[in-house]
Formats: sequence, structure tokens, C-alpha cells
Amino acid sequence: MGEPAAGRRPRAARPVSGARILATGAAGFIGSNWVRLAMARWPEAHFAVLDALTYAGNRANLAGLDEARLTFHHGDIRKPQDVARAMAGCDYVVNFAAESMVDRSIEDPGSFILTDTYGVFVLLEEAKRQETLGRFVQISTDEVYGEILGEPATEEAPLVPRNPYAASKAGGDRLAYAYFATYGLPVVITRCSNNYGPYQYPEKLIPLFVTNALEDRPLPVYGSGKNRRDWIHVEDHCEALCRLLEAPAEAVEGEVFNIGAGREWDVLEITDRILHILDKPKSLVQHVEDRPGHDRRYALDTAKLTSRLGWAPRHAFEAGLAETVRWYEERRDWWEPIKAGEFREYYERMYGSRRVLEGGPAS
Repeated sequence: MGEPAAGRRPRAARPVSGARILATGAAGFIGSNWVRLAMARWPEAHFAVLDALTYAGNRANLAGLDEARLTFHHGDIRKPQDVARAMAGCDYVVNFAAESMVDRSIEDPGSFILTDTYGVFVLLEEAKRQETLGRFVQISTDEVYGEILGEPATEEAPLVPRNPYAASKAGGDRLAYAYFATYGLPVVITRCSNNYGPYQYPEKLIPLFVTNALEDRPLPVYGSGKNRRDWIHVEDHCEALCRLLEAPAEAVEGEVFNIGAGREWDVLEITDRILHILDKPKSLVQHVEDRPGHDRRYALDTAKLTSRLGWAPRHAFEAGLAETVRWYEERRDWWEPIKAGEFREYYERMYGSRRVLEGGPAS
């Protein structure tokens, strides 16, 4: 990936097992799952969480964690004063904070650019001032590669983002690398495939379809439903991130790592499995007009991460999906209040006027 700037200052952060770690956006889905895993993995570490608590941020996602080892900062990564307050004294930073829903980025691209690109700049500027910072992990996405119709993308593949969300994440991704190359900031960048698991906001495919099915509501499938993604359980993603924090500098810094499960499923295959698990009828499936620029396939080559750190996913999709469905089935107390609030207005905007494809998808 190239050499860092000459004259890089030595950094002497504490070992991660006893460090102070800032996790931005960790009241959200992936971040909250990571904090749960990391707190159990490193019982001597202290965690700071910076989260703006926008619609997908939820303090309930962090419920039950040891409050003596967790400091919550209500703030915005786009605001330097909030970032400086939260990052003070931290040895490591993992940036989960992002706007992440493609449909919302099509509707309001500006908010994605401000958070996913400018917000990363604010974090990197403060990290540059923290002379003892041990590592900065920027969470990117496989969507930066754009539509992959051939061999799975390696880390060297060109970035061809095709929607505002993917483009804004590519901006943050490349800014992080630029701060490594220019200033010697100890940066690691990850690009992960689609995550699933507990605490995922129900605008995303799996929790939306599970909760709609539990309510006997239609499952709105875009177009043909043949769009394919690699699906990884959030705990496998989080395990990879822990290993990247623990790894020696020479093995990971200035590098990009793809994270994925290597198993692709299309929307209809996932829909069928959800309906089968819940014993719901296929008549709930409703094909609707597709969204603009809907990428047909994402696929990642994760050989670099596996060979470098020995990581491999542990969750088979079939078992992981069943476990996830049961979690939502048992945790109505978590998702029912969400679907009664801002989500209802969003859902009506996204699907209320979308044309239903009578008789299934258009040929």
C-alpha cells in the first residue's frame, strides 16, 4: 500500500488488553456488538463510546455492560470539540460511526458526505494530535468496489462506488489511508460484507423482513430479488476487528483488509429461509419497483486477512440466520418501539408509493 511519511513519530500506546479504546458510533448495530465482544475479551480495558444517537443509535444496545469500564459521550464525529473530548487519553480508535443505508443516501446524500467523509476527517485530525495513539481502525465497506460480476474483489481492486453511501465511505476510506501515507498515522482500513445479527436497526433487509413477517406484513422485495451479497455474522466481523487491533504494526498498519464469510445469498433465498423459520406463508412476499442503481452483486476475496492473521468466520449462515430470527422473535421489547417511531415515517416514504410488480418481478 506504500510507505508512510518519513519522520513518523514513535508511538507507545499501552497493549490493547489494558488500553483505553474509543469506539465511535457504538450505540449502533456493529459497534455495540463489538463493544460487547471486546469487553469480554479484554477485561482490563476501558471503553469510551462517542455516539450522536441519531435514529439508528440506541443506548439500549449497550444495556447490561459494566458501566465502570464504559464511558458514554453523546456527541457528533463532525464536531471537533466532541471528538477531542471523547478521544482524550485514548490509546486506540475504532470508527463505526456512519450513515449506512443506501436508500437514505439516495434521498439525502449530503448527510452521508458530512458524516462518512467529513466526520472521518475530523476524527483523523484529532488522532493526529494524539501522539501516543496506538492505532486507528477505519470501518469501510465492500460497496466501495461497486458492482462485482466476476471474481471476488481483492484489496487491490479499483474503487467504483455507484451510490452516494458507497462514495462517501470511499472518501473516508481513502482519507484514512492518506493520513497514514502523509502523516504516519497508524491506520488500518477494513472493508466488510453485509452484516447480520442482533441489534440491527430494522430498516436493513434481514431485521426488516423478520419483523414484518412477525407482524404478518408484506416483505417488500426490490425488483427480481436476485441481487446477491456475501453475508457475515456480526460476531465474526467483530472478532476480525479485535485481531486487527492486537496484531503487530508491521502486519497491518497502512493496509486494507477485506472481511467476509465467502458465502453468497440472494434476497429471495434469504426471504424463503426467514419465512420457513417463522412458518409464515410465501404470500407475504411482495415484489416492488427496484431502487436506482441497485448493484447486482458484491463479493470479497478475504485471503489476505486469513493468511496474515489466521482469521476465519465461525458462523454458518443457515445457523446464524436462524439464531438471529429467534433473537428478534424474543426481543419484541427492543424493536417494537423502534418501528413505532421515526421508522414508520421512513418506511412510508420508502415503500408507500413504490409500485408493486403485479405477478412478480418484471422480466
